[in-house]
Amino acid sequence: MSGGFDVSGGGDVGGDAGGAPAVEVRDLVREYVQRVPAGRFRRRRVVVRAVDGLSLRIGRGESVGFIGANGAGKSTTVKLLTGILVPTAGTVRTCGLDPAARRRELARRVGVVFGQRSQLWWDLPLAESFRLLGAIHGLPGARRRARLDDLVERLDLGGFLATPVRQLSLGQRMRGEVAAALLHSPELLLLDEPTIGLDVLSSERLRRFLRAERAERGTTLLLTTHDMVDVQRLCERVLVVDSGRLAYDGDLPGLARRVGARRVLVVDLREPAAPLRAPGAELVSVEGDGLRQRLAFDPATTTAAAVLAAVSRVAEVRDLSVEEPDVADVVRQLHASARR
Repeated sequence: MSGGFDVSGGGDVGGDAGGAPAVEVRDLVREYVQRVPAGRFRRRRVVVRAVDGLSLRIGRGESVGFIGANGAGKSTTVKLLTGILVPTAGTVRTCGLDPAARRRELARRVGVVFGQRSQLWWDLPLAESFRLLGAIHGLPGARRRARLDDLVERLDLGGFLATPVRQLSLGQRMRGEVAAALLHSPELLLLDEPTIGLDVLSSERLRRFLRAERAERGTTLLLTTHDMVDVQRLCERVLVVDSGRLAYDGDLPGLARRVGARRVLVVDLREPAAPLRAPGAELVSVEGDGLRQRLAFDPATTTAAAVLAAVSRVAEVRDLSVEEPDVADVVRQLHASARR
């Protein structure tokens, strides 16, 4: 694969279920022109590459996390895959189609959810948005009703179908957005930060649904996110982009091994305790006279369950949580390891 650093973790994870791959891009470039100050009354043009020689292939039925720090080129790549933007150079094929040239045809085969943008009609009841989207996609009435009934049941939408979209909570609206994107049963589902701003319960409910949908229908999933929990729960393969280039292609354990990323087990104890020790873990902080303690561990060598078991042998745990590595930190460590 071209671009970036040659730190592949074993690129071809998964495979096609026949036919053209769900996504295939070669030497993809997208440039923007910015005007920056060049003196008191002058500005000069600067060409910025948001995507810089990106090449990748996603087989049908794969579930892929597309991660990177802010400005890495993730959202720009999604817009190129859907035909919203046209490449400066290189080629892109989504479901075997040129997205820009055949955008209308592609829309029938792809579903898109943007976490901070809505495809629903703000002042209309949710049910009316679904009816209009069914008409836009040309779905026969019986097929639309059957598919919608299934999505309403599985996403628990029945209680607010008559509610205007503007009155929905964020969690309700996001479930509505996912249903809207899947109403026409697309081959490929593109999710751009789908759990942003959601509470823990709403995020996990959405992840469970997406896992079940993919298992039942073989839908290809491409997820861009800053949330490593999303990647861990939903994705079998990870693509990391840095400055518009592909920096890593492999699975999540391989990425953790590559950069030495650690998870942190946070335990709240029933009573204050001396600093805790656990095999394969490092104590990183003690708070509240020992009531809360943090232990970092490498998921490649041990598990949260093993660390918790060691802690529970010497102290009573009242509550716990696991903090995932920050995406920006992962990308920064990946960049540093490639330069060594």
